[in-house]
Amino acid sequence: MSNNNSGHQSSEEKHDKQNKHDHQENHDQHNDHNKHQNHDHGDHHKHMVKDFRRRFWISLAATIPLLFLSSMIQDWFGYTFDFEGKGYVIFAIATFLFFYGGWPFLKGLFNELKEKQPGMMTLIALAITVAYVYSSAIVFGLSGKPFFWELATLIVVMLAGHWIEMKSVMQASGALDKLMELMPDTAHKITDDGTEEIKVNKLKEDDKVLVKPGEKIPTDGIIYEGSSSVDESVITGESKPVKKKKDDEVVGGSINGNSSIKIKVKSSQDDSYLSKVIGMVQEAKKKKSKTQHLADRAAFWLTIIAITAGTITLAVWLFVGKDFNFALTRMVTVMVIACPHALGLAIPLVVAISTSESAKNGLLVRNRTAFENSRKIDTVVFDKTGTLTLGEYGISRYESLQDDMDKVELLKLAAGLEKESEHPIATGILKKAEEEELDIPDSEDMENMTGEGVKGKVNGEDVKIVSPAYLDKNNIEVKDKPKPDKTETLVYVLIDDEPAGYIGLSDKLRETSKEAIKNLKEMEIESWILTGDNEEVTKSIADELDLKGYFAEVLPDQKQDKIKELQKEGKFVAMTGDGVNDAPALAQADVGIAIGSGTDVAAETADIILVESDPMDVTKLIGFGRATHKKMIQNLIYATAYNVVALPLGAGVLFWAGIMINPAVGAILMSLSTVAVAINAQFLKKKLN
Repeated sequence: MSNNNSGHQSSEEKHDKQNKHDHQENHDQHNDHNKHQNHDHGDHHKHMVKDFRRRFWISLAATIPLLFLSSMIQDWFGYTFDFEGKGYVIFAIATFLFFYGGWPFLKGLFNELKEKQPGMMTLIALAITVAYVYSSAIVFGLSGKPFFWELATLIVVMLAGHWIEMKSVMQASGALDKLMELMPDTAHKITDDGTEEIKVNKLKEDDKVLVKPGEKIPTDGIIYEGSSSVDESVITGESKPVKKKKDDEVVGGSINGNSSIKIKVKSSQDDSYLSKVIGMVQEAKKKKSKTQHLADRAAFWLTIIAITAGTITLAVWLFVGKDFNFALTRMVTVMVIACPHALGLAIPLVVAISTSESAKNGLLVRNRTAFENSRKIDTVVFDKTGTLTLGEYGISRYESLQDDMDKVELLKLAAGLEKESEHPIATGILKKAEEEELDIPDSEDMENMTGEGVKGKVNGEDVKIVSPAYLDKNNIEVKDKPKPDKTETLVYVLIDDEPAGYIGLSDKLRETSKEAIKNLKEMEIESWILTGDNEEVTKSIADELDLKGYFAEVLPDQKQDKIKELQKEGKFVAMTGDGVNDAPALAQADVGIAIGSGTDVAAETADIILVESDPMDVTKLIGFGRATHKKMIQNLIYATAYNVVALPLGAGVLFWAGIMINPAVGAILMSLSTVAVAINAQFLKKKLN
C-alpha cells in the first residue's frame, strides 16, 4: 500500500541511527575533507582562468611586434621595415611564444598521449610544433618561407578560446558555489554554562543550538523553543518568509527572521538537506550521459580524421608538385580547423548549467541519462498520497467492530501504535487522539510492514493497522464491512489478527494537481494513479483529474508489475513516488522520480528527486529535459558543422579557383564555433526560468 505507514521507524532503523551517531566523528572528518576538496578545486579553477588570461595578454603583446616585422604582413599592408638580423628577432619572439603561450597545449599533448586519448590538445600542439620547427629550420638555412606569424596568431586565438571556455564553465558552476556558501561555518551550541561557538561540522544529532535574529540556520533541526519567520527562499524558491513555531522543522542554510529560536539538531551537516543537494549536483556533473559519451567519441574520431586528413593533404600537394612549405601550410590549416575544441565544450557547458538550474528549481538530478531521457516520457504514473493529494489526513469516522470494545478504546490502541510514526495516516490518527485528549499508551516492538501497514504490541496485545489489500491478501474477513465514500481511505485495526475496528481518513487534492495533469495532456503525455488505496477513492480522484486510468489496492511487490505492463505496451514510463514503498516501481520505470519535501531527499532508487511534493514539478522536469537535450544537440551541430565547409577549403580543394584559407583564419573559425557553443549554452538559463 503506497500510501500507508511509509514513515514508520522500525527498531532496525533506530539501531542504524545509533550507529550513525557513534560514527559521527568519522562523518565530521569526511565533511572537512570534502569542504577542503571543494575549496581546493574552486581555487584551482580560478587559478587556471587567471593563467590563461595572463598568457593570452602577454602572448598578444609579443604577437604585435612579430606581425609588424613579418614580411607577409608588410606585403599585405604595403610598408617596409627591415634591418640586419630581423629574422633572428622574429625567431626569438616566436620561440618565446611557442614555449610560453603554447605551454598549456604542449603539456596537454603529453597528458593526452599518456592517457592514450588524443584529442584537442594533441591537434593544437602538433600544429604549433610543426609550424615552429619548420619555420625555425628556414631561419637557419632551409629554403622556403617561414610562417611564424601564423604560429603566433594560432597560439593567441587558442589561448583566447580556452580563456573564454574556462570562464564560461566557472560561471555555469556558480550556482553550486553559491549553494556551498549558504552554510555558515559556526553555530551557537547550548551548554550547561550558556552557549559556545563551535564549527558547524562538529554538531551532532540532538545537540541544542541557539539561532539569533538574522543568522543563517546552521543545520537541519526542530524548534523546541521560540518562534520566528524563516526565509527559505534559497531552499524552496518561495520568496515569502515562513512562520515557524515549536516542533516545526527548519532547514540548514535558511535565514532566521527577527526572533531568536532554539533548535534540536536533526542530523549532522553532511547529512543535512543542503549538503545532500550539493552532493547530488556534484555527482550529476561528474556522471556522463549517452549524449556526452557521443561527444567524446566524436572528438576522438575527429582527432583521427584531422591527423589523417592533414597527412593526406601534405602527401597529395607534394605529389602534385607543390613545394613543402605550401603543402605543410595546408596540412597545418586542416589540423587547426578540425580541432575539437568546441566539441569538448559543447556538452559539459550544458550539463553544468542544466544541473545547477535544475537544483535551483527544486529538481535534483542523480542520473544524467534519465534526465535527458525525460524528453521521451509519454506516460507518467503517480503515487497518490502527498503527490496528487496533500497527504494531510484527518479522521472522518472510526468505529469498533467488537462488542467488548468501544470506539474510544480503539482510537487509543491505534494512536499508541502510530505514536512513533511520521506517516500522514499516523499523523491524522494522533491528531484526533490529541483533540479528544486521550491518554495515549506506549507501544513495543513496533515494525513497519512495507506498503501494508504497521504492527506492534500495545497494552500487551498484538495490534496491526492495515490496508484493505492486506485483508484480501491474508483472507481476513470483516463482518459488516463499511463502504468508504469517494474521498475516504479506510484502514483496519487488528487485534491478534482479528478485525477490531476501522478508521476512515480523508485527504484533499493539491491545488496544482489539475493544472499539472492538464499540462501533461497538452504535452500528449498520459497520466495514471498507482496506489494501495481502495478502488472507490482512487476512481474518484482519477475521474476528477481526468486521468487516463488507475491501479488501485496494489501492494508494493505488485507495483513493479504494473509498470512492466505499461512498458510492454511500448510506453516510456516515468514513475513518481515516495522512494520507499515505491522503490521497485521507481527502479523499473524508465525514469524514476522521487518526491520529498524538507529533508527527505535520499531516495536511493530514484533518478530525479523533486524537493517539493508538487505534481507541477513533473511537467517542469520534462520541459527541462527536453530543453537540455535540444541544447546539447544544437551545440554538437555548432561544434562540428563548420568542418564540412572549412576542412576542404583548408586542404585547398578550391585552390584552382583562388579560394583558400590559412591557419590563422582556420583558428578564428574554430574559435568562433567555440564562442557560438558557449553563448548557445548560456541561453539555456533563460529557457529553464
